[in-house]
Amino acid sequence: MRTALTELTGVRHPIVQTGMGWVAGPRLVSAAANAGALGILASATMTPAGLRQAVREVKARTDAPFGVNLRADAGDARERVRIIVEEGVRVASFALAPSRELIAGLKQAGVVVIPSVGARRHAEKVAAWGADAVIVQGGEGGGHTGDVATTVLLPQVVDAVEIPVVAAGGFHDGRGLVAALAYGAAGIAMGTRFLLTSDSTVPDAVKARYLSATVKDVTVTTAVDGLPHRMLRSDLVEALEGSGRARALLHALRRAAGFRRLSGLSWSAMVRDGLALRHGKDLSWSQVLLAANTPMLLRAAMVEGRTDLGVMASGQVAGVIEDLPSCGELVGRVMAEAERVLRGLPDPD
Repeated sequence: MRTALTELTGVRHPIVQTGMGWVAGPRLVSAAANAGALGILASATMTPAGLRQAVREVKARTDAPFGVNLRADAGDARERVRIIVEEGVRVASFALAPSRELIAGLKQAGVVVIPSVGARRHAEKVAAWGADAVIVQGGEGGGHTGDVATTVLLPQVVDAVEIPVVAAGGFHDGRGLVAALAYGAAGIAMGTRFLLTSDSTVPDAVKARYLSATVKDVTVTTAVDGLPHRMLRSDLVEALEGSGRARALLHALRRAAGFRRLSGLSWSAMVRDGLALRHGKDLSWSQVLLAANTPMLLRAAMVEGRTDLGVMASGQVAGVIEDLPSCGELVGRVMAEAERVLRGLPDPD
């Protein structure tokens, strides 16, 4: 199945595995790439040296194209851009809209630029700045998310820009791929569905929590960092939602200290990153710190298996996923189902 996405990136299938922090590491990314999807390496939770090492590990595991997800607002964003250019990475994706200068620098180096956005105006902006394609995430998607459903947001963006649009938020099977194509998308991006594969390094106990979740167990909360964040409901989420400012600040300081040791960031740099994530919101100091060290809350669950101490970002599709296929099995299944659905559609003649 050839689309504008496959032509742009060189992958076999119009499927993107999103760059999930602590989840989208070399093993998952290379497995997704070998399956014919566009694997995206998550770099926000890596040091620059760790990013370079991870890129080289992916390249050692696959000859297929893959990408790296970057934080456009990170203080070392330009250094990370330099690394992916030097290492010959095919695609750069961004969780937040990159600047015109970052896009221009990447394109000049021959890197395909695909930002992720959650609003039509953001898609229009990055398209005007030269982005090659855009991933549009509706409110069903995991992690930081908006409140507009994919089925409403996607056609808005498709009509507004001339570049390829990839649909994200609520996709897990071939029927969803066909639906996205019908809306005018060039492919789909999936996070939770790839998290729940045998190639994902997320601990088995955490995967079990996802598999046992119903649609109603996936919630949106602002208690973690002040921004709407879709995740599995847990004791930690409920504790944060019920905490006063003093208790929340103490909790944030403990987490921030751990993230500072792991990342090597100074306290001032952490506060600066937290403030950058406010996006005009009126956040408490505990929310600023939690915004800066949310990676530690994710790490507690996704790496250490501590579902009691961490957060589990999740799309709503977690409530309908029931198995752990390999990436190869998953992509093959999605594409086979998409072909069956397409053949079963009524003949317009």
